[in-house]
Amino acid sequence: MHSIQFALDDESLTNTTITVAGWVRTFRNDRFIALNDGSTIRNLQCVIDQKEVDAATLARFTTGAAVQCTGELVPSQGSGQRVEMKVTAVEVIGDCPAEKYPIQPKKHSLEFLRENAHLRFRTNTYSAVFRMRHQVSFGIHEYFDTHGYNYFHAPIITASDAEGAGEMFRVSTLDAKQPPLNESGEVDFEEDFFGAESHLTVSGQLQAETAALALGKVYTFGPTFRAENSNTTRHLAEFWMVEPEAAFMDLKGDMDLAEGLCKHLISRVLRNSMDDLQFLDARLAEEEKSKPQDQRSEMGLIDRLKFVLENPFERITYDDAINILLRSKPYQKKKFQFPVEWDVDLQSEHERYLVEKHFKKPVIVTGYPAKIKAFYMRTNAPGDFGYSEKGKTVAAMDVLFPGIGEIIGGSQREERLDVLEARMDEMGVPKGELWWYLDTRRFGTVPHAGFGLGLERFVLFVTGMGNIRDVIPYPRAPKSAEF
Repeated sequence: MHSIQFALDDESLTNTTITVAGWVRTFRNDRFIALNDGSTIRNLQCVIDQKEVDAATLARFTTGAAVQCTGELVPSQGSGQRVEMKVTAVEVIGDCPAEKYPIQPKKHSLEFLRENAHLRFRTNTYSAVFRMRHQVSFGIHEYFDTHGYNYFHAPIITASDAEGAGEMFRVSTLDAKQPPLNESGEVDFEEDFFGAESHLTVSGQLQAETAALALGKVYTFGPTFRAENSNTTRHLAEFWMVEPEAAFMDLKGDMDLAEGLCKHLISRVLRNSMDDLQFLDARLAEEEKSKPQDQRSEMGLIDRLKFVLENPFERITYDDAINILLRSKPYQKKKFQFPVEWDVDLQSEHERYLVEKHFKKPVIVTGYPAKIKAFYMRTNAPGDFGYSEKGKTVAAMDVLFPGIGEIIGGSQREERLDVLEARMDEMGVPKGELWWYLDTRRFGTVPHAGFGLGLERFVLFVTGMGNIRDVIPYPRAPKSAEF
């Protein structure tokens, strides 16, 4: 048995007899089966000898039916493919009733396909997306392994909130209707399974830091959860995060690592997924035609990927970014929807202006105001990159891409115990719950840094899809946990 990709690409198989299996995409003129097995977006044309196949079997070659074909690979008589199969034996492995099968050979809306998420992988769009998701995922492991990082499995259940957001899914075995109460009349979590209030993790960073301060370099790659009641095209309740942490690394090293990872992944996709990219590039170009002229992207999908790969990332401070935005035509003509002022976080429209209009290259912004960033980020002092006289800043960095804005967020971590404790007090982070995290600053503390990359957001970028629910197999969102 050969894969269809192998059959189409391996010239040594031409004029030999092989066996392939897959699902029928189309069957026309009672002769031509377009067969696809998921190994490539391309179909293998299997030509049936009508005299050798009875009418009852021909009627079973419906879209979606699983079929096994044996025959000789011969140079194709038509355009669009190098070879086709002259079938000598064919077997229907699994029937697919045409009148009931939802995924017919016609254009379906993405919303319809989300409602049929268990079958949408069989379409060209989604098969391309998920083959590319594989390439990105494998490339992540490949990159960190070659750079000496240890793959670290952070816990999915935790009693700490790394982000301080408070929007977490509780994990409990207590009776929801009649939970045990303590003397204060509050839920007594000491009676719960873990003996404390526990949640699904929003990040593996804090645990990864403890490992990095012994193993040197680690990275997590696993599911994370956010109970944010948001139904936007950019939010999921369950998503996958990549979080490297490295001891003895400063903010510059952190930026270098992030830029290197992004370029490695894009290079891998351009090398291994060109068939899928060309299909998605054409799809995106068609989609862009329906938008008003001023909302259309200046670059196609493949051009956008090469844009990131071929340009060094511009590195600027938050101060620089604010000043550039205040001088910009969109700001002066009041075209920005969100305010531009110091101490306010950058919005996607601001980030995209910096990348697409001003610098025309990917941008890394550093030195954000401390009050809009997490407690664990290192506080800048005079002379530090990103220090500002306008207010307290931290050694944070955000990587900005065209079309999507922020793709990576990271920082040098605060290694000084007294400064970290002061920040926790300032932000209301309970030190007692994070005693184990503070121990890493008590016993052999060192400068260290890391970042977080959301897998789905990166796949969204490399595939050109517009909704994050289209780049994860089964999206979890408010009021949506089907499949």
